[in-house]
Amino acid sequence: MEQSSRARSPRDRALPAYYWIVWPAVIAFAAFHTLPVIVGIFFSFTNYAGYGGWDLVGFANYVNLFRDDRILQAYGFSFVFAIAATVLTNVISLAIALGLNSKIVGRNFFRGVYFVPYVLAALVIGYVFQFIFSNSLPRILSGIPLIADNILTNPDWAWTAIVALAVWQACAFSIIIYLAGLQTIPAELYEAASLDGASTRRQFRSITFPLISAFFTINVVLSLKGFLQVFDPIVALTNGGPGTATESVSLLIFRGGFTGGEFAYQTANAVIFFIVITVVSLLQFRVLQRREADF
Repeated sequence: MEQSSRARSPRDRALPAYYWIVWPAVIAFAAFHTLPVIVGIFFSFTNYAGYGGWDLVGFANYVNLFRDDRILQAYGFSFVFAIAATVLTNVISLAIALGLNSKIVGRNFFRGVYFVPYVLAALVIGYVFQFIFSNSLPRILSGIPLIADNILTNPDWAWTAIVALAVWQACAFSIIIYLAGLQTIPAELYEAASLDGASTRRQFRSITFPLISAFFTINVVLSLKGFLQVFDPIVALTNGGPGTATESVSLLIFRGGFTGGEFAYQTANAVIFFIVITVVSLLQFRVLQRREADF
């Protein structure tokens, strides 16, 4: 008896308190995340409109998704938008981070300034950008036909305005990630490279980028995942227009599922969208981490 009582450490006696702390979080997660997901997947196999009765229809919703031109157009727009925004975000963020990491006057102040867009409400900033694209720019740049006619009403170019807003706001977070990576590089490496006569471009190619490749992977994966789910900037700038030219998958799911009487159909769309994003993210990790190993 004495040996068994001595064998129980204070940590073992504290286990009940540990479970009392963890279980409420587990139950809340299951109630507000896991259970709704399971219910949603179930309804994706029905013809439920969001109200009234319903019947099981099997995989009919999933089959119809691949025949719906509007669905395919939304996926096409979402991927084009996400790829363009991801490339621009990471190029601009890395360039700014390199500048902030150098010895410039007031760099801490500028770090705070560049992070401000990330803490602002997306819809509020979206309406500000809408005013800029609809009123300010057409007056200032009246000599450029594309901008003078309000780019937001142009079905071929309205998406570029959404990219501008999304990139402007997303750069704030990416800059912080890149700065964290740049600060892990020992200054001695640059000093040695300078003594060997390496140019700034060569130092970036041989030292900087290989050593922050893990941070690059994180930024690219998070950026593409976030941009594929774009919603707020579109609602604020174009609301999916002109027509359906800038309608993303997330906006289509919201419109059809909550206001269009397509609850089950758009739930099936959401399930497919979740699978697509998961597969794309895993492929990104696999490819980019392999590149890290090459460095």
